[in-house]
Amino acid sequence: MKGGKSKANTSKKSDAKLAVKKSVEKKPKGGAKGKGGKDPNRPKRPPSAFFVFMEQFRKEFKEKNPNNKQVSVVGKAGGDKWKSLSQSEKAPFVAKADKLKAEYQKKLKAYDAEEDTKKEVAYEESSDKSKSEVSDEDEGSEEDDDEEDDD
Repeated sequence: MKGGKSKANTSKKSDAKLAVKKSVEKKPKGGAKGKGGKDPNRPKRPPSAFFVFMEQFRKEFKEKNPNNKQVSVVGKAGGDKWKSLSQSEKAPFVAKADKLKAEYQKKLKAYDAEEDTKKEVAYEESSDKSKSEVSDEDEGSEEDDDEEDDD
């Protein structure tokens, strides 16, 4: 073992590197930086045509296979069935999904308008406070100027 490193020393170094990597803080996934949490009052996104189909398919599958306890089996069977459907067979689900999407757009516009008015009111209140604070500071600085003239 002349001049060579033992395997025990290298494994300790790699363990130390792993320990450092584990301690690194993870950034939250998704969303814009610096924003707060999700607003619970915001309307939920509508389901796609596939998920509209899956609502019905789950009920039918559960009736036919009452002993099945695995969610993955239902999902896989639903995906296979969806792929095998023709465009004309998918049409009712697509139509229902489009209807739900239109309702969602209306709710979202109303929600955004409400949020904009809340922000405007909050901005006006904060700007009123800042004006009074600024005028208080101006009054205080004028008094200081008068005192300097007396010296």
